[in-house]
Amino acid sequence: MKCNVGKIDRLMRIVVGLVIAILGVWFDSWWGLVGLVPMTTGLFRWCPLYSLLKFSTDKEEK
Repeated sequence: MKCNVGKIDRLMRIVVGLVIAILGVWFDSWWGLVGLVPMTTGLFRWCPLYSLLKFSTDKEEK
């Protein structure tokens, strides 16, 4: 897997994922599991949708 998520994109995904997960726990909703998707893609720095679209926000890619 080639990294295709840049630094700012990564930070935003992790923060948004955590917020969604925390709100899901707070409101006792299974929708909190949706927060795992952006959080996981941020942690692994790889987004499958970006790969399909041949898109990258990673500036270090050459």
